[in-house]
Amino acid sequence: MNTKPPIAATKTSALRPLKGVRILSLALNLPGPAALMRCRDMGASCTKLEPPPHPSAPKGTSGDPMGLYNRAAYDVMHAGMKVSHADLKTEAGQKALHRALAKTDVLLTSFRPSALKKLGLEWKALHKQYPQLSLVAIVGAPGARAEEPGHDLTYLAENDLVTGLDLPPTLYADMAGSLMASEAVLQARLLQLQKGKGVVQEVALSAAAGYLALPRTWGLTAPGAAVGGGHAGYRVYPCQDGRVALAALEPHFAAALAAEVGLRQSHILAMFAPETHTAIAAYLAGKTRQQLDALATAKDIPLYTMN
Repeated sequence: MNTKPPIAATKTSALRPLKGVRILSLALNLPGPAALMRCRDMGASCTKLEPPPHPSAPKGTSGDPMGLYNRAAYDVMHAGMKVSHADLKTEAGQKALHRALAKTDVLLTSFRPSALKKLGLEWKALHKQYPQLSLVAIVGAPGARAEEPGHDLTYLAENDLVTGLDLPPTLYADMAGSLMASEAVLQARLLQLQKGKGVVQEVALSAAAGYLALPRTWGLTAPGAAVGGGHAGYRVYPCQDGRVALAALEPHFAAALAAEVGLRQSHILAMFAPETHTAIAAYLAGKTRQQLDALATAKDIPLYTMN
Protein backbone atom coordinates (compact mmCIF):
# COMPACT_ATOMS: atom_id res chain seq x y z
CA MET A 1 0.00 0.00 0.00
CA ASN A 2 1.26 3.47 -0.84
CA THR A 3 2.19 5.17 2.41
CA LYS A 4 2.61 8.62 0.91
CA PRO A 5 -0.43 10.85 1.44
CA PRO A 6 -2.32 11.82 -1.73
CA ILE A 7 -2.17 15.37 -2.94
CA ALA A 8 -5.39 16.89 -1.65
CA ALA A 9 -7.51 19.34 -3.60
CA THR A 10 -6.76 22.82 -2.31
CA LYS A 11 -9.40 25.39 -1.58
CA THR A 12 -9.63 28.62 -3.48
CA SER A 13 -7.59 31.62 -2.40
CA ALA A 14 -8.66 33.49 0.73
CA LEU A 15 -9.58 36.36 -1.62
CA ARG A 16 -13.05 34.71 -1.89
CA PRO A 17 -14.06 36.43 -5.16
CA LEU A 18 -17.70 35.29 -4.88
CA LYS A 19 -18.25 36.62 -1.37
CA GLY A 20 -21.78 38.01 -1.14
CA VAL A 21 -22.94 36.35 -4.37
CA ARG A 22 -26.12 34.33 -3.86
CA ILE A 23 -26.33 31.10 -5.83
CA LEU A 24 -29.36 28.84 -6.08
CA SER A 25 -28.73 25.36 -7.46
CA LEU A 26 -31.27 22.90 -8.83
CA ALA A 27 -28.48 20.68 -10.19
CA LEU A 28 -28.27 17.06 -9.04
CA ASN A 29 -25.74 14.20 -9.10
CA LEU A 30 -22.10 15.27 -9.55
CA PRO A 31 -21.23 18.17 -11.93
CA GLY A 32 -23.63 20.73 -10.46
CA PRO A 33 -22.97 20.00 -6.78
CA ALA A 34 -19.20 19.88 -7.42
CA ALA A 35 -19.43 23.28 -9.12
CA LEU A 36 -21.50 24.61 -6.23
CA MET A 37 -18.87 23.30 -3.80
CA ARG A 38 -16.19 25.32 -5.60
CA CYS A 39 -18.40 28.41 -5.54
CA ARG A 40 -18.91 27.91 -1.80
CA ASP A 41 -15.13 27.76 -1.37
CA MET A 42 -14.88 31.04 -3.30
CA GLY A 43 -17.17 32.68 -0.78
CA ALA A 44 -20.60 32.41 -2.41
CA SER A 45 -23.75 31.98 -0.35
CA CYS A 46 -25.08 28.68 -1.71
CA THR A 47 -28.59 27.27 -1.53
CA LYS A 48 -29.67 23.92 -3.00
CA LEU A 49 -33.29 23.13 -3.86
CA GLU A 50 -33.76 19.37 -4.26
CA PRO A 51 -36.76 17.19 -5.13
CA PRO A 52 -38.45 15.79 -2.03
CA PRO A 53 -37.26 12.34 -0.92
CA HIS A 54 -39.53 9.39 -1.60
CA PRO A 55 -42.28 9.18 1.06
CA SER A 56 -41.01 5.77 2.17
CA ALA A 57 -37.39 6.93 2.50
CA PRO A 58 -35.82 7.18 5.97
CA LYS A 59 -35.77 10.55 7.70
CA GLY A 60 -32.89 12.73 6.55
CA THR A 61 -32.70 11.11 3.11
CA SER A 62 -31.55 13.35 0.28
CA GLY A 63 -33.69 14.13 -2.74
CA ASP A 64 -30.50 14.06 -4.83
CA PRO A 65 -29.57 10.58 -6.12
CA MET A 66 -25.96 11.24 -5.06
CA GLY A 67 -27.15 11.31 -1.46
CA LEU A 68 -28.49 7.78 -1.89
CA TYR A 69 -25.62 6.03 -3.66
CA ASN A 70 -22.72 7.88 -1.99
CA ARG A 71 -23.74 9.83 1.07
CA ALA A 72 -20.13 10.63 2.02
CA ALA A 73 -19.50 12.41 -1.30
CA TYR A 74 -22.84 14.21 -1.02
CA ASP A 75 -22.02 15.46 2.48
CA VAL A 76 -18.62 16.82 1.41
CA MET A 77 -20.10 18.73 -1.53
CA HIS A 78 -23.00 20.21 0.46
CA ALA A 79 -21.25 21.13 3.72
CA GLY A 80 -22.05 24.68 4.80
CA MET A 81 -24.97 25.04 2.40
CA LYS A 82 -28.68 25.41 2.94
CA VAL A 83 -30.52 22.45 1.38
CA SER A 84 -34.33 22.58 0.97
CA HIS A 85 -36.81 20.34 -0.79
CA ALA A 86 -39.55 21.23 -3.25
CA ASP A 87 -41.45 19.46 -6.01
CA LEU A 88 -41.09 21.96 -8.83
CA LYS A 89 -43.93 20.30 -10.73
CA THR A 90 -46.43 21.45 -8.11
CA GLU A 91 -47.84 24.88 -7.35
CA ALA A 92 -46.30 24.85 -3.87
CA GLY A 93 -42.94 23.87 -5.31
CA GLN A 94 -43.07 26.66 -7.88
CA LYS A 95 -43.88 29.19 -5.17
CA ALA A 96 -40.89 28.01 -3.14
CA LEU A 97 -38.68 28.23 -6.23
CA HIS A 98 -39.71 31.77 -7.07
CA ARG A 99 -39.34 32.95 -3.50
CA ALA A 100 -35.76 31.75 -3.72
CA LEU A 101 -35.18 33.18 -7.21
CA ALA A 102 -36.20 36.65 -6.01
CA LYS A 103 -33.17 36.57 -3.69
CA THR A 104 -30.70 34.94 -6.12
CA ASP A 105 -27.86 36.30 -8.26
CA VAL A 106 -27.02 33.11 -10.19
CA LEU A 107 -29.18 30.06 -10.86
CA LEU A 108 -27.35 26.78 -11.53
CA THR A 109 -29.21 23.97 -13.33
CA SER A 110 -28.45 20.59 -14.90
CA PHE A 111 -31.66 19.86 -16.82
CA ARG A 112 -32.26 19.38 -20.52
CA PRO A 113 -33.64 22.55 -22.20
CA SER A 114 -37.07 20.93 -22.60
CA ALA A 115 -37.22 20.26 -18.85
CA LEU A 116 -36.28 23.87 -18.07
CA LYS A 117 -39.09 25.03 -20.35
CA LYS A 118 -41.63 22.79 -18.60
CA LEU A 119 -40.57 24.23 -15.26
CA GLY A 120 -40.96 27.80 -16.53
CA LEU A 121 -37.18 28.35 -16.41
CA GLU A 122 -36.50 28.89 -20.10
CA TRP A 123 -34.05 31.77 -20.33
CA LYS A 124 -36.31 34.21 -22.19
CA ALA A 125 -39.07 33.91 -19.58
CA LEU A 126 -36.66 33.79 -16.67
CA HIS A 127 -34.76 36.88 -17.83
CA LYS A 128 -37.99 38.82 -18.32
CA GLN A 129 -39.15 38.05 -14.79
CA TYR A 130 -35.73 38.45 -13.12
CA PRO A 131 -33.59 40.75 -15.31
CA GLN A 132 -30.73 40.84 -12.77
CA LEU A 133 -30.53 37.04 -12.49
CA SER A 134 -27.92 35.01 -14.39
CA LEU A 135 -28.33 31.38 -15.42
CA VAL A 136 -25.55 28.77 -15.67
CA ALA A 137 -27.05 25.74 -17.37
CA ILE A 138 -25.10 22.46 -17.34
CA VAL A 139 -26.13 20.22 -20.25
CA GLY A 140 -24.81 16.99 -21.71
CA ALA A 141 -23.88 18.30 -25.13
CA PRO A 142 -24.04 21.75 -26.74
CA GLY A 143 -26.73 23.25 -28.93
CA ALA A 144 -29.23 20.91 -30.56
CA ARG A 145 -27.57 17.91 -28.91
CA ALA A 146 -28.53 19.14 -25.44
CA GLU A 147 -31.64 16.94 -25.55
CA GLU A 148 -29.62 13.75 -26.19
CA PRO A 149 -29.18 11.34 -23.27
CA GLY A 150 -25.61 10.85 -22.13
CA HIS A 151 -23.30 10.51 -19.18
CA ASP A 152 -19.67 10.95 -18.20
CA LEU A 153 -18.70 7.64 -19.81
CA THR A 154 -20.33 8.38 -23.16
CA TYR A 155 -18.76 11.84 -23.37
CA LEU A 156 -15.33 10.40 -22.65
CA ALA A 157 -15.90 7.66 -25.23
CA GLU A 158 -16.82 10.10 -27.99
CA ASN A 159 -13.59 11.98 -27.30
CA ASP A 160 -11.46 8.80 -27.45
CA LEU A 161 -10.70 8.84 -23.73
CA VAL A 162 -11.83 5.28 -22.93
CA THR A 163 -9.21 2.53 -23.21
CA GLY A 164 -10.24 -1.05 -23.96
CA LEU A 165 -13.00 -2.35 -21.70
CA ASP A 166 -11.73 -0.60 -18.57
CA LEU A 167 -13.77 2.13 -16.93
CA PRO A 168 -11.88 5.42 -16.46
CA PRO A 169 -10.43 5.79 -12.93
CA THR A 170 -12.47 8.92 -12.21
CA LEU A 171 -15.36 10.92 -13.68
CA TYR A 172 -13.32 13.24 -15.86
CA ALA A 173 -16.12 14.85 -17.89
CA ASP A 174 -18.25 15.52 -14.82
CA MET A 175 -15.40 17.06 -12.85
CA ALA A 176 -14.08 19.07 -15.79
CA GLY A 177 -17.66 20.23 -16.36
CA SER A 178 -17.88 21.31 -12.73
CA LEU A 179 -14.74 23.41 -13.16
CA MET A 180 -16.18 25.01 -16.29
CA ALA A 181 -19.47 25.65 -14.49
CA SER A 182 -17.77 27.39 -11.56
CA GLU A 183 -15.78 29.40 -14.11
CA ALA A 184 -19.07 30.26 -15.83
CA VAL A 185 -20.46 31.54 -12.52
CA LEU A 186 -17.46 33.86 -12.23
CA GLN A 187 -17.95 35.00 -15.83
CA ALA A 188 -21.65 35.55 -15.27
CA ARG A 189 -21.03 37.62 -12.17
CA LEU A 190 -18.41 39.73 -13.94
CA LEU A 191 -20.77 40.35 -16.86
CA GLN A 192 -23.59 41.17 -14.44
CA LEU A 193 -21.45 43.90 -12.93
CA GLN A 194 -20.36 45.18 -16.35
CA LYS A 195 -23.74 45.11 -18.09
CA GLY A 196 -26.09 45.68 -15.16
CA LYS A 197 -28.21 42.67 -16.07
CA GLY A 198 -28.14 38.91 -15.96
CA VAL A 199 -26.63 36.66 -18.63
CA VAL A 200 -26.99 33.01 -19.59
CA GLN A 201 -24.03 30.61 -19.81
CA GLU A 202 -24.24 27.02 -21.10
CA VAL A 203 -21.70 24.41 -19.99
CA ALA A 204 -21.66 21.12 -21.95
CA LEU A 205 -20.09 18.04 -20.38
CA SER A 206 -19.17 16.69 -23.81
CA ALA A 207 -17.28 19.92 -24.49
CA ALA A 208 -15.52 19.55 -21.12
CA ALA A 209 -14.39 16.06 -22.15
CA GLY A 210 -13.29 17.47 -25.50
CA TYR A 211 -11.20 20.09 -23.73
CA LEU A 212 -9.49 17.40 -21.66
CA ALA A 213 -8.85 15.48 -24.88
CA LEU A 214 -7.08 18.37 -26.63
CA PRO A 215 -3.53 17.12 -25.85
CA ARG A 216 -4.47 13.80 -27.45
CA THR A 217 -6.09 15.58 -30.39
CA TRP A 218 -2.90 17.58 -30.90
CA GLY A 219 -0.85 14.38 -30.85
CA LEU A 220 0.98 15.16 -27.63
CA THR A 221 0.09 11.79 -26.12
CA ALA A 222 0.19 9.69 -29.31
CA PRO A 223 2.29 6.50 -29.08
CA GLY A 224 5.93 7.49 -29.53
CA ALA A 225 5.35 11.17 -28.77
CA ALA A 226 7.27 12.82 -25.94
CA VAL A 227 4.50 12.28 -23.38
CA GLY A 228 3.12 9.21 -25.16
CA GLY A 229 5.92 6.85 -24.18
CA GLY A 230 8.54 7.96 -26.68
CA HIS A 231 10.68 9.90 -24.21
CA ALA A 232 12.45 7.49 -21.85
CA GLY A 233 12.21 9.97 -18.99
CA TYR A 234 8.41 10.15 -19.15
CA ARG A 235 6.97 6.70 -18.59
CA VAL A 236 5.68 4.28 -15.99
CA TYR A 237 8.26 1.60 -15.18
CA PRO A 238 8.31 -1.42 -12.86
CA CYS A 239 10.64 -1.21 -9.90
CA GLN A 240 11.70 -3.86 -7.40
CA ASP A 241 8.57 -3.67 -5.26
CA GLY A 242 6.05 -1.75 -7.35
CA ARG A 243 5.91 0.88 -10.08
CA VAL A 244 7.33 4.33 -10.63
CA ALA A 245 5.77 7.18 -12.58
CA LEU A 246 8.82 8.96 -13.98
CA ALA A 247 8.45 12.47 -15.37
CA ALA A 248 11.99 13.66 -16.10
CA LEU A 249 10.95 15.42 -19.29
CA GLU A 250 12.72 18.79 -19.19
CA PRO A 251 16.46 18.77 -20.13
CA HIS A 252 17.72 19.46 -16.59
CA PHE A 253 15.59 16.64 -15.15
CA ALA A 254 16.65 14.30 -17.96
CA ALA A 255 20.31 15.20 -17.35
CA ALA A 256 20.01 14.39 -13.63
CA LEU A 257 18.36 11.07 -14.47
CA ALA A 258 20.94 10.19 -17.13
CA ALA A 259 23.81 10.93 -14.74
CA GLU A 260 22.30 8.69 -12.08
CA VAL A 261 21.66 5.85 -14.54
CA GLY A 262 25.14 6.19 -16.01
CA LEU A 263 24.14 7.34 -19.49
CA ARG A 264 26.63 9.44 -21.41
CA GLN A 265 24.06 11.59 -23.16
CA SER A 266 20.78 13.18 -22.08
CA HIS A 267 19.88 15.38 -25.07
CA ILE A 268 16.39 15.07 -26.49
CA LEU A 269 17.25 12.62 -29.29
CA ALA A 270 19.14 10.35 -26.90
CA MET A 271 16.09 10.16 -24.64
CA PHE A 272 14.06 8.68 -27.53
CA ALA A 273 16.65 5.98 -28.31
CA PRO A 274 15.67 2.34 -27.56
CA GLU A 275 18.90 1.76 -25.66
CA THR A 276 18.05 4.66 -23.33
CA HIS A 277 14.69 3.09 -22.55
CA THR A 278 16.43 -0.21 -21.86
CA ALA A 279 19.04 1.33 -19.57
CA ILE A 280 16.53 3.32 -17.52
CA ALA A 281 14.19 0.33 -17.24
CA ALA A 282 17.02 -1.88 -15.99
CA TYR A 283 18.15 0.73 -13.47
CA LEU A 284 14.67 1.26 -12.04
CA ALA A 285 13.90 -2.47 -11.93
CA GLY A 286 16.76 -2.90 -9.46
CA LYS A 287 15.59 -0.19 -7.06
CA THR A 288 13.00 -0.29 -4.30
CA ARG A 289 10.34 2.33 -3.95
CA GLN A 290 12.07 3.65 -0.83
CA GLN A 291 15.33 4.04 -2.73
CA LEU A 292 13.59 5.82 -5.58
CA ASP A 293 11.77 8.18 -3.22
CA ALA A 294 15.13 9.08 -1.70
CA LEU A 295 16.61 9.53 -5.18
CA ALA A 296 13.83 11.93 -6.14
CA THR A 297 14.63 14.13 -3.15
CA ALA A 298 18.42 13.95 -3.43
CA LYS A 299 18.67 14.51 -7.20
CA ASP A 300 15.57 16.68 -7.79
CA ILE A 301 13.99 14.17 -10.18
CA PRO A 302 10.19 14.22 -10.57
CA LEU A 303 8.85 10.73 -9.91
CA TYR A 304 6.16 9.06 -7.83
CA THR A 305 6.29 5.46 -6.64
CA MET A 306 3.19 3.27 -6.55
CA ASN A 307 2.12 -0.22 -5.48
